[in-house]
Amino acid sequence: MQLKRVVVTGMGALTPIGNNLEAYWEGLRTGKSGSAPITYFDTEKFKTKFACELKGYDPSDYFDRKEARKLDRFAQYALVSSDEAIADSGIDLDVVDKFRVGVVWGAGIGGLETFQNEVINYANGDGTPRFNPFFIPKMIADIAPGNISIKHGFMGPNYTTVSACASSANAMIDALNYIRLGHCDVIVTGGSEAAVTIAGMGGFNAMHALSTRNESPETASRPFDATRDGFVLGEGGGALILEEYEHAKARGAKIYAEVLGGGLSSDAYHMTAPHPEGIGVVKVMENCLQNAGLKPEDVDAINTHGTSTPLGDVAELKAISKVFGDHAKDININSTKSMTGHLLGAAGAIEAIASILAMEHNLVPPTINHSVVDEQIDPSLNLTLNKAQERDVKVAMSNTFGFGGHNACVLFKKLG
Repeated sequence: MQLKRVVVTGMGALTPIGNNLEAYWEGLRTGKSGSAPITYFDTEKFKTKFACELKGYDPSDYFDRKEARKLDRFAQYALVSSDEAIADSGIDLDVVDKFRVGVVWGAGIGGLETFQNEVINYANGDGTPRFNPFFIPKMIADIAPGNISIKHGFMGPNYTTVSACASSANAMIDALNYIRLGHCDVIVTGGSEAAVTIAGMGGFNAMHALSTRNESPETASRPFDATRDGFVLGEGGGALILEEYEHAKARGAKIYAEVLGGGLSSDAYHMTAPHPEGIGVVKVMENCLQNAGLKPEDVDAINTHGTSTPLGDVAELKAISKVFGDHAKDININSTKSMTGHLLGAAGAIEAIASILAMEHNLVPPTINHSVVDEQIDPSLNLTLNKAQERDVKVAMSNTFGFGGHNACVLFKKLG
């Protein structure tokens, strides 16, 4: 059968460097750091005292008090970013066939704060299980797409993908395939996460996964730098409207980019560490190129997973060199996590949006905070260090990997 073409017609972003799409791009373009001391709880006894929190986010700007109390922050972020994307798409909700509109959303953890607070309240009580009746509906990861579909009446496929930090990239690939196969006309996809909590920070610190650069939090996320010491936890949400090309064209929609393909693979190596030679990462990029019908030399830019961990950054760049060969030095490689921190299950969504915006503006956002060269990294690679670079980006790749060895890769192409 002939596969349908799939395009992006709307986007929404709620990030540590901007609370909407326009502000997010401004933060990316100017190399803004979203990392700062944590304000949500007392960090005196924590190893890491900073994170990439949202700035100036107030639930009352988006929800009435009663509604906000029923929603964990990760679900709030999903609704806010998806509302922006739907509005940006210009789709007429009174006309569209809602049985052919789905929501496929990614979340690696879901309502961690809700779970944490309910358990703390029980532990501090007299042993009587007085749990909030909204405890379970607030916590479960699938409640985010559920709330989006309920709000707008979308009755197509509706579920959450969970593959740790690859979750929202997985969601985009699932959404791509539903439309390609003709099952849907439109899918709201993306991801959200709100893990900057006592449990989130404590858990990742216990794994020695987080940077402890407390003396300079704004420079702590430093992918590819020799002094990197772990990732910076972030929060927020990103949403994309994926639409069948002819459906979008018929209604005169603005088209940001075409989604050419997606690839998946598994490291099958370790719960949290990447394979040192990046074998699974090599395969996921090869799978993605094959799925998109592209050659390695077609790719202009790669937004890497690039978390700022000692092992992960080196393994990914080795994999890029292996897949792209001599062409690797001609690709603009960057890591926008240097600015946003690591949004876990939402990372794939906001980084795909960054890749699409780079194509739209012919400007590759920088990898900030780089000062010391890592001798393990090939010096011929253009890592777009510290300053955005102008470039006609026709094809952009976005990589996302998760604990458990989950690898996902998505390719976008500029139309016109």
